[in-house]
Amino acid sequence: MSQSVKRAAGILDSIAAQPKTVAQLAEEFGIHRSTMFRELQTLEQVGFARRRHDGTYAPAFRLAVLGAASLESLDLREAAHGAVRRLHRTVGDTVHVAALVDDEIVYVDKVEDAGRVRLYSRVGSPVRPQCSALGKAILAGLPVTRRDDVLAGVEWRRYTDRTITTRARLDAELERVAHQGWAADDGEFEAVVNCVAVPITSSAGVVGALSLTALRVVHDLGELETRLPLLRETAGRISRELG
Repeated sequence: MSQSVKRAAGILDSIAAQPKTVAQLAEEFGIHRSTMFRELQTLEQVGFARRRHDGTYAPAFRLAVLGAASLESLDLREAAHGAVRRLHRTVGDTVHVAALVDDEIVYVDKVEDAGRVRLYSRVGSPVRPQCSALGKAILAGLPVTRRDDVLAGVEWRRYTDRTITTRARLDAELERVAHQGWAADDGEFEAVVNCVAVPITSSAGVVGALSLTALRVVHDLGELETRLPLLRETAGRISRELG
């Protein structure tokens, strides 16, 4: 991948998370402001970025259209749509669907309670496979060589004191996940958040995962575990829809 394309992708990821000024982006990417300004001008010209009235840059409409078209092409998102919303009406917790796309795990659907604190996750963004219930639920069902491909670019960074930071520890955790049939994120990325997830399968094997996520002060991990039968039932329904 060329350096300019890689940097453009990084800029788009950054302004999707939060609108930023030329100066902020130049500092983040370690380049001169004039160079960053030219990068942003190019992204504006192709309709991927837009300059807001306050001088910050944000993703433009054309990028949103392309992203929506890409997500609509994923059978998993379509198959899960109705079942996910029925589950959310029953439990009230945030529901995520993630798909294994090539060598990356990506959020493809999300329903959350508008009355509670919004979570960091965004549809279309990558899932951190080593410190998320979704990632572990998918990885546990993959052959070792396929798992190697997904984990090839992982940065074994410590986000909380519960984060798994080595491949050996992760493999041991995945063996347990495979045995019990579900995975947990016990404050491994954000200390105040916990999550449980189950795999979604098709005739091709594991293709994604379904999760329930909550702030610890709302539902702790033990409470989320009581909802695993509902989660499994919903994942089974989606799997049957996929065939």
